[in-house]
Amino acid sequence: MLATVQEKFDRLSSMMSEKLRRHWAACEAMAMGRGGISAVAQETGLSRTTIRKGIREVSEEMPHLVEEIAGQRIRRPGGGRRRWTEKDKTLQSDLERLVESTTRGDPASPLLWTCKSTRRLAEELAGQRHPVSHMTVARMLADMGYSLQANRKTKEGSHHPDRDTQFQHISEKVRAFQRRGQPVISIDTKKKEIVGNFKNGGREWGPKGSPRQVRVHDFRDKDLGIAIPYGVYDVTQNEGWVGVGIDHDTAQFAVATIRRWWRKMGSRVYPKARQLLITADAGGSNGSRLRLWKLSVQQFADDLGLKITVCHFPPGTSKWNKIEHRMFCHITENWRAQPLISRAVIINLIGHTRTRQGLRISAELDENRYEKGIKVSDKELAAIKIRKDPFHGDWNYTICPR
Repeated sequence: MLATVQEKFDRLSSMMSEKLRRHWAACEAMAMGRGGISAVAQETGLSRTTIRKGIREVSEEMPHLVEEIAGQRIRRPGGGRRRWTEKDKTLQSDLERLVESTTRGDPASPLLWTCKSTRRLAEELAGQRHPVSHMTVARMLADMGYSLQANRKTKEGSHHPDRDTQFQHISEKVRAFQRRGQPVISIDTKKKEIVGNFKNGGREWGPKGSPRQVRVHDFRDKDLGIAIPYGVYDVTQNEGWVGVGIDHDTAQFAVATIRRWWRKMGSRVYPKARQLLITADAGGSNGSRLRLWKLSVQQFADDLGLKITVCHFPPGTSKWNKIEHRMFCHITENWRAQPLISRAVIINLIGHTRTRQGLRISAELDENRYEKGIKVSDKELAAIKIRKDPFHGDWNYTICPR
């Protein structure tokens, strides 16, 4: 390498000015790294001081030189390949029509029922006498402000006219109960989980190239079955209880979970409680129209001697329920990428969920069987001691002990 430096210097020195020789030697020395200045000085005969000066000049002048070169045109104006949109005047308008979001509701749209990939768009444009490649389509879409988009869950269906008023009503109820030191809980059923060595969403850190091996097909294991986590979240104490059922998600199962929460946690925190406020969704096993739910709550109120007030969220607004974004989301995060291989694993993963805000959760397996399709007669319904709220009595009511 040293002989090569000397040979290059001998050939070029006569064609370079003093400044250019200094800069060339500086670049050679910087390319060599440690010891480069001494090596270049020895081979070229330039002093170390001269080479160091060249290094300073190159370091200071290089950004300005790059900026100056970048500002210079290489091609004359109008040079280079013409854009497709310049040669084909209708290309962009035809592409816009294919990807326009309003075409989703137009049965005549050629790509209404197909994936709008760049290759498929290019094929469709070719059929309209626009012979462009999928790469050209991708560049055009980027220039038009398009990008790859996924679905986002934001639509909640049609809004009930009293939607916001019900939210306000629930908020006022919760604050009123908390001021009096009465318990307030949020309840709901989490997504049913298949028990076994199946893939669970999310990722976790592990040795590179060693992913956990799970079963290919998510077919339910007859012996392990499913797990039905039903949660009770104490809004005031930031504590939760999850009953993991193995049978059916019924109203009796829901109230049995609330009963266990009260026996194991609630009664200890609220020994002087006289009322209980429950906020729940409008559907599911704790639905506002479900007769068995109200009958089960009545039996619970009779056993405890408590007045139980229930406030349901309007239909289609389940994500506003406190338990969803204060407890369930943290459970999902805690067991991400963890195959739920057994019921014991599920119980432990739920029970060890913690947050910086101090959330604590207890979990217990419920092996009882809950019959589906139980009918509540008009006589049983009439015997329920229910007092409906003046505002939306179908959503807001209090069940008193008999």
